[in-house]
Amino acid sequence: MAENWTIDSVRAALGAKKISARELAKEHFSQIGAQNPKLNAFLALSEERAYAQADRVDALVAAGKPLPVLAGVPVAVKDVLSTRGVTTTCGSKILEKYVPPYDATAVARLENAGAMILGKTNCDEFAMGSSNENSAYGPVLNPEATDRIPGGSSGGSAAAVAANLAVASLGTDTGGSIRQPGAMCGVPAMMGSYGRVSRYGLIAFASSLDRIGPFAHNVKDVASVLHVTAGRDPNDSTSTTAAVPDYVAELDKPVAGVRIGIPKQYFGEGMDGEVRKKIEAGIEILKKLGCKLIDIEMPHTDYAIAVYYIIATAEASSNLARYDGVRYGLRVNDDSLLAMYRKTRGAGFGAEVKRRIVLGTYVLSAGYYDAYYLKGQKVRSLIAQDFRDAFTKVDAIVTPTSPVPAFKLGERTNDPLQMYLADIYTVTGSLAGVPGISVPCGKVCGGKLPVGLQIFGPAFGEARVLQLAHAFEQAGGATV
Repeated sequence: MAENWTIDSVRAALGAKKISARELAKEHFSQIGAQNPKLNAFLALSEERAYAQADRVDALVAAGKPLPVLAGVPVAVKDVLSTRGVTTTCGSKILEKYVPPYDATAVARLENAGAMILGKTNCDEFAMGSSNENSAYGPVLNPEATDRIPGGSSGGSAAAVAANLAVASLGTDTGGSIRQPGAMCGVPAMMGSYGRVSRYGLIAFASSLDRIGPFAHNVKDVASVLHVTAGRDPNDSTSTTAAVPDYVAELDKPVAGVRIGIPKQYFGEGMDGEVRKKIEAGIEILKKLGCKLIDIEMPHTDYAIAVYYIIATAEASSNLARYDGVRYGLRVNDDSLLAMYRKTRGAGFGAEVKRRIVLGTYVLSAGYYDAYYLKGQKVRSLIAQDFRDAFTKVDAIVTPTSPVPAFKLGERTNDPLQMYLADIYTVTGSLAGVPGISVPCGKVCGGKLPVGLQIFGPAFGEARVLQLAHAFEQAGGATV
């Protein structure tokens, strides 16, 4: 199997009849069979569905018909996205046997573009976590260093691409859950603007923050998958009506003269020294490409973690109230309704999900709503205003993705606060609703652990973000 299949190489190989889509699917399932017992990146496979799609693609090739943009591309999907006829657990025991009757819009759009859905990837339970250690089905291991976490919550989607088990994958990002595992596994990973990709079929964690986005081997493939999945969906009232640019066509536009903001608040204490050196070297690459570096202030950054964990837990408390043992999912029977609720949720939810439900219920409770939730929403508005103010002076903002490289399995499981602080550079963009990408920016710890450079753009400014990421990648940013 080729080390790094890309969308272009799949397309070229199919067009030249060097390989069939069915053979490509078979190779990937063989690779998953060999590596997944160790990595634990996949929770379920959809072989029948993938082979049916492969046969449709092969029929198009045989007939000499035009191929759709993702024809024959093996794709993995995070297990919080609904897939018709394929188990969707959210990494939780409470949905252990749940099989959705419909596809998420993003999944349907991938398949309509010719992609082969290989299966569902492991994740922190209900996407709540920064290490993928909160999955009820065991942690994912980082393919770059198997004693380390892959990042979370979309760790399975990042690991699947990094280990060449999929050409691209979908994850979800609520406070950094695409960008942080992308950084830690060494692959490009993007969160579009809030509303850019439909959330229909995404099993909700925090509805005002959740977003769907791609992982791939290169920025061009990220752009292709984002373009396919983006756009208005009548099933999601929060999806934007804004036109979707051709992100791939705009990738090679020159970046010379682009104004890049460097916020000092993202380069303070708590940042690993080796990571800092790599990010500074990455910024120098952008400077050599002709970008203009401008120091900027993001004064409310220090409040972002507190605000995020108030708003996200409040929304989680509301969203997860539906898992009551009555309508779907796990049910632990008992003589009384209250006991049935208690036992079902006690058995079905893991410790981190319970912690966040309790926190969220607390901040929404009478007497505390104004002090916590309402104040959190006000500070969220100030953080969003920081970004709007910055984007009057600059075209993009560059920061680290994570303050540290991938840490060891179990290293932070007993210290939730340290785990939450791993999101310090990603939650700001989540709260502001702006797009962000993480691109590989060298490796630390003796060339063992990847570092990610994060690029933010203004709302619906994904094209600019992708241009900068592509230029950085082409200039050798991954090996800085």
